[in-house]
Formats: sequence, C-alpha cells, structure tokens
Amino acid sequence: MKSEQIVRKLYNEIKECLQGSSFTRIDAFLDQLPLVPNPPVPHKIVNNTPKLQQIQQPLIQTITNQIIEEVQPIFNRIINKQIKQEQLNLVQLEQLNKQQDNHHQSHIKPFKYHLIQNHSIKQNERCRAIAFNKDNSIVLATCHKQIKVFEFKEEVLRQTQILSEHQSNVTTLNFMKKSTQFISACLDKQIIIWSMNIDNQWITSYKLSGHSDWINCLVLNNNEDLIISGSADHTIKFWVKQNEWICSQTITDHKSQVLGLSLNEQQNQVISCGWDNLILIIEQSSQDQKWNVIQKISVEVFGWRLCFINDNIFTFQPYCKEFMDVYEMNSSNKQYAKTKNIPVKCGSNGCEPYFPQQYIKSKCVVVNKNGYNVNLIRKNQNADFITHQSIDFGSNNLQGQMSEDGEYLITWDDKSNEIQIRKYHQE
Repeated sequence: MKSEQIVRKLYNEIKECLQGSSFTRIDAFLDQLPLVPNPPVPHKIVNNTPKLQQIQQPLIQTITNQIIEEVQPIFNRIINKQIKQEQLNLVQLEQLNKQQDNHHQSHIKPFKYHLIQNHSIKQNERCRAIAFNKDNSIVLATCHKQIKVFEFKEEVLRQTQILSEHQSNVTTLNFMKKSTQFISACLDKQIIIWSMNIDNQWITSYKLSGHSDWINCLVLNNNEDLIISGSADHTIKFWVKQNEWICSQTITDHKSQVLGLSLNEQQNQVISCGWDNLILIIEQSSQDQKWNVIQKISVEVFGWRLCFINDNIFTFQPYCKEFMDVYEMNSSNKQYAKTKNIPVKCGSNGCEPYFPQQYIKSKCVVVNKNGYNVNLIRKNQNADFITHQSIDFGSNNLQGQMSEDGEYLITWDDKSNEIQIRKYHQE
C-alpha cells in the first residue's frame, strides 16, 4: 500500500500541475522527483512484486499518457509562438535595415527645393518672421506689428486671421509642439503666448515683460516649460512655467545685443552669439538647475545666427562671409573649438537679422541664411558638410523658416514681395 500511495501522490501532483498549467510548479515538482525514495520492499512480500508491478505499470502508463496528452499542446503553442516571434524579429530586422539603407541612400542623393508655382502670397509690407506648426497645417507670417495666420492645405495658403496685440514690429515666432500654442516676441520688449480657443481663433494667454529693449531671438525647450530670449538690452532671460510664466534667471555676460540662440538635444546647453563678437556656451547645473556661462569664444566677425547640430557640434555664420564655421567639443576638456570652414554663398555686403539658422535632423540639413542666399547644407555620416543648394533671392531683406520635417521652405523677400513656398525633391 505504501508504494501505491506514493504513485497516487505523484499522479495527483502531476494532475494538479497540469490542470493549473503552472510551469513554475511543474519545474519545482520535477526538481523534486530524484529526491523521492524508492519504497523499501520487505522480504516477506518479495513474492508479491509482480502483483505490485501489475498495479504500478498501468497507473504509470496512464500518468505518462495524460502528461503527453495535456502538455504536448502547451509545448506546441510555445514552440509555434517562438517560431512566429523569430519570424517577426527577422522581418522587423529586414525592415530596419531597409529603412537605414534608404535613410543612408537618401542622404547621399542630391536634393533641391523647388518653388511651388502659382501658390505664392503677395505681401508688400516687411515680414520679419515666419513659422510652420508641427504638422504643416498652419503658417504664421509677420507684417510689421501684425501676425497673419494662414491655413496651409494641399500646399495652398489661405489667410484666416490677423493678430494685432503687439505695439511694434514682431521679430520672432515659435510654435509649440505639444499644445496648440505659439510664442511671439517683438521690438515692443514683450513676449506673448497665444492659445487657440474653442472657435479656432488665436487669443492672448500670457504677456511676459522683463526686457528693457527689443527682443531679437527666442528658443523653447522640448518640455515647453522653458523659454529663453535674447535682447538688444544685452541680456538672455530664462522664463519658466510654474503656476505662471516667470523670469527665473538673467545672463548678463554679453556686452552688446544678443543676436542668436540655440538649445542642444539634451536641453542642458544654450549657445548665443552677439554683436560683441562673442559666442557664449551656457550650461544648466545638475545640482541647482541654474544656468552658468562655462565658455566664452571670441570671434573675428560677429554673426546673426548659429545652431546646434548635436550635443557636440554647432555651426556659426560670420556676418557676410563666404564660409560657415563648425565648432566641435573636445572630449578631454569639454571645450568647443573651431574645426572647419564650410563654403557658402553670400552675394552681398549686408545681411538682415531674424532668419534663424536651423538643423533639420530628419534630413541632416542645415538651413543657413547669408546675405542674398539661403544655403542648404547636408551633414553626412563623417560629419562633413556639403552645400547642395544655394537659393539667391537678390536681396538681403529675406526671412523664412523650414518646416520641422524638412518638406517645405517658406520665405519672404522684399524683391519679390511674396511669401513663397518651396518643396523638397531628391534629384
């Protein structure tokens, strides 16, 4: 009876494990099997062994058959699932490799931005800033102190609203990406944050005052809770959103107008250029979150514009020079130094402000306004910069912006007196 009890116990435990489909319990049970002792067989029942075997064998066979019957479908499902996952992994890997190849090939092929014919908008008044929203459905363009709002649908601009809150010429426009808002700044020293109401009309949400002279440049962080503005009052101000927007810090290291700003990918460094022939590297402390000037770079010629390419490289355009400077961070001392000059076109001995330099990461393209020209420069995998196209507008009074996805370049110039849109094409 003792042997029969052991076999029965084994049967019940296997059955319990199988009914629960608990592989953890099955594994634990199987680990214990070697520890189950063989039952002692007294001498006096040796003659009964065949009878006991006759009892055990059918029961063990029944258990074995049930194990096979119950476990086999489970194993089959697991094996099939693993096979399908491996097949999916292979497909995804092939797709990724194909995307990388296409991405790489697209960055080898030459490109140009072609003017979309018959879709330009006439504007005789001076424009100082233009902006696309995140999905290219709305375009903003300044007209002196007014802001014109356009719907951009099927590559056609249709004016929907005019905003007239500013008291002087508007100089910067920045759309937010996470919310339906945008930011404008002006020669009237004010920053305005605009929101869309339930009637799809833009209204004023906040007005930020703190600069004592006009605002030349402005950038916004990815979280959209930090605005950084540069002014003719020689200062850079950091505005943070708490319950309200407040000015949390002011940098006063420039000795003349602040002309350009750019924020890096990690969002912990800001670069600025000024009329004082200085480039400042400003870094946020990880301890107290304060922004500190960690490097000052003296340049021979001031510039209106600069931008980060990644966390270790930025570009700077000296005023009306036929080259663009590239600065790279030294990995040892973490200081930036000029490493190369990239040939670009200018065509003029003068250049106007307010056309920010951009880097379009998805297309590895630098948008560089210089004199009469907009230079479109591609960065390749070796960090070499090659100018693919220079668009000569015949005027240095030229403003514009490229859409975030790099599909459209929108400009205004005082020679055509038109808002023009160009579209990306691979050659």
